[in-house]
Order: sequence, then C-alpha cells, then structure tokens
Amino acid sequence: DGLGTLRILEAIIKLKLKSRFYQAGTSEMYGKVAKKIQNEKTPFHPRSPYGSAKVYSFWITKNYREAYGLFASNGILFNHESPLRGETFVTKKCIQALCKIKNTGNGKLVLGNLYAKRDWGHAKDYVEGMWKIINYKKPDDFVLATGQQYSVKEFINMTCKQLKLQIFWKGKGLNEKAFLRNTGVCIIECNKKYLRPNEVDTLLGDYSKAKRLLKWTPKINIQTLIKEMIDYEMYNS
Repeated sequence: DGLGTLRILEAIIKLKLKSRFYQAGTSEMYGKVAKKIQNEKTPFHPRSPYGSAKVYSFWITKNYREAYGLFASNGILFNHESPLRGETFVTKKCIQALCKIKNTGNGKLVLGNLYAKRDWGHAKDYVEGMWKIINYKKPDDFVLATGQQYSVKEFINMTCKQLKLQIFWKGKGLNEKAFLRNTGVCIIECNKKYLRPNEVDTLLGDYSKAKRLLKWTPKINIQTLIKEMIDYEMYNS
C-alpha cells in the first residue's frame, strides 16, 4: 500500500510517461479523528498499519506531484460497498450471515464493536467519482463520501427489517446479543477477537469540494445498497 505507490511514481518519472495517476486513499487515514466531519484539510491520525501505509501513499503522491509536475491525484474514499464486497468486510459478513439465517433458520453472526460508525456508500458512485478525479482539469486531492453515517448495529437493524427478520437486543458491551423474536434463538453475538487493537470509533466524510469542483454527488442511498446486497446473496447462495 505504501511502497507500491512510490515504485509506480518513480517508474513514471524514469520512463517519462505522459500519464494520469490516481492514488486510492482511504478514510482509515483519519483514524482517531480530529474533527467530527472529515475533509481534505482534516489531519491524519491512522490507527492501523493499513491506514499508516495509506498516509505515506497520500503524501508521496502529493510530493511527486509538486516536485515533478505529475498529474497525480489522491482520492480519499470513505467506505464503498457493493454486492461484490469481500466476505471479511463487515457489511458483506452481516448480509451473508443474516440471509443464511433467513433462508435456513441456522447460523450465527459474530462481531466485534457494534457501535463503530461508518460513512457507507455504493461502489458504483465512487467509481464514477474516481473517474471524475482523474479527468479533472488539474491534479488535486478529493474526499468522496455520503455525509451520512450509521453504526454496525444500525446496519444490522436495517438489514433485518428488509429481510423481515424480527429481532430484539439484550445485554451490554461484549455481552450484547440479538435474538429472534418468534423463537428466542440467539443469532448475533460479540467476541473480543474481532475488536481492533486501536479502534476507529467514527468516520464521517465531507464531500463538498468534490461536489463543487467535480459536480459529484452520491446517488445510491444505504437502503438501496442493502437491498442490492441482499438480492445478490439470495440469488447466489
């Protein structure tokens, strides 16, 4: 995530390529957030090796842009999901487990921090945003986000509502669990092995610069995103 960016930038210089370079940044660079809402001017405070590597990648891209006049842009993208999301990501993990429970009546969803808040958008919107960044008249840095956030627990509740799974919650902290209302069976619980050593409690993006300069706004809301992910899982399971 860090050195790969440097090597590509160095290759562009040495081969004298006429190119437009896009660096895929992440909201994880903000980590322990300095402001409630994050934009291009918010200081970085990464809380993971991944976030730290991406901060390096961001600054080396900016450095090469300023030093060599490269068309090299950074996109700072908040969480972007789709039906094709990998199974280790929390949105896919939740959808997959809850669809299985809906279809078979079996299974359990095990999570870490239910109250981590994220700004979740649809990958289709964000790919359009990346295209707009790389086709803008000059290289620059842009936040892409939705400006709305939900906790993992809220995401689960929205998913259960669409699946018509009636649940209720009991307990606090790692002892908090969700049960099926009609049977009383526990289908969701927490385990400390899924907690991060350095938790990122909240991420919420301000995309006003992208809206102003790129004329970009997210079009797909979280309810539609969840429906697409459910439909995909039901069809392919």
